[in-house]
Amino acid sequence: MVADAPCRRFGLSRIDYLLPIVAAGSGASGVDEERGEDMNAWPQGIGAITLFVEDLASAKRFYQDVFGLPVTFEDDNSAVFDFGNTIINLLATTAAPELIAPATVAPPEAGARVQLTIRVDDVDAICAELTRRGAELLNGPIDRPWGIRTASFRDPGGHIWEIAK
Repeated sequence: MVADAPCRRFGLSRIDYLLPIVAAGSGASGVDEERGEDMNAWPQGIGAITLFVEDLASAKRFYQDVFGLPVTFEDDNSAVFDFGNTIINLLATTAAPELIAPATVAPPEAGARVQLTIRVDDVDAICAELTRRGAELLNGPIDRPWGIRTASFRDPGGHIWEIAK
């Protein structure tokens, strides 16, 4: 079972504790007159991404070392990092089935099914820094045909991260 004592301490569900409140954006009315629904209510952005990891301690160290971020919340099964408008929740695979049932947790050997992209000002400089911090580049820096420069690396859980300008 996913430990949720800190959430209870604040009177919140686990998801309410992890998800930041995203302010409504555009200022347009956003009301669907035909249905009478407020279209600004959802979606307003991605507040959290949960990544399943086999070795929480190793993944936590990687995120601290490579991204240089502090842990903003942790318990026996998770470690959360704040990436600005989105938090990344590293969740032990042993706790994941409860979250996604009846779906199953795929092993890392199943292959990549997601790529997370971070915009940067200088891909080459960030690649040098990532390498210095222990990340191994999968590719790049490379100029893509669609007009951006990218590079990719993998975290210990097998998740692919891309930096792009």
